[in-house]
Amino acid sequence: MSTVADLAALVEQPFELLRELERRSRAAVAGKGTGDISDEWVGIGFRMGQDSFVADRDQVREVLMLPDAMTRVPGAKRWLLGIANLRGHLLPLIDLKMYLGSGRTSLRRVTRVISINHRDIPAGLVVDEVQGFRRFVNSEYVEQVPQTAVRCDRFLNGAYERGPDNWPVFNFYDLLESSTFLQAAAE
Repeated sequence: MSTVADLAALVEQPFELLRELERRSRAAVAGKGTGDISDEWVGIGFRMGQDSFVADRDQVREVLMLPDAMTRVPGAKRWLLGIANLRGHLLPLIDLKMYLGSGRTSLRRVTRVISINHRDIPAGLVVDEVQGFRRFVNSEYVEQVPQTAVRCDRFLNGAYERGPDNWPVFNFYDLLESSTFLQAAAE
């Protein structure tokens, strides 16, 4: 059985349906599924201004709505929007576009916070929009980074090309560990 129609035929036999789903899951994990997932790279697509980027999904903890309330930090640089209490944890919110020197992010309905999955540096990066998961095959990767309107070349690690679209790979860890990011105090 290898098609969705075959699974639909098992709808009246729930135990057999679960057994077939388990078999397919184990085959996929072992690399014997219908598609070879070992040749796939998955990232989170997001937009800053008119430019779209993708970040490694392992660097993203979660994507959040912009919180209703945040506390401004006195003496901090303007790109540090403030601190928000998200489910009992304090998270600094950074306007990523402003940090990069490309203007303020417009706070709209589609504006999102990308919570970074870094063990030492908590941060929520405010971006114009999150575009969801993006899947690429390894053959779509190129080392050359395309030109972007947002000045972030030092944080880009290649790109994925699919047809006319380029998806620069933004490395959030390089951003968080950079000396300018760690110096959030205003001069």
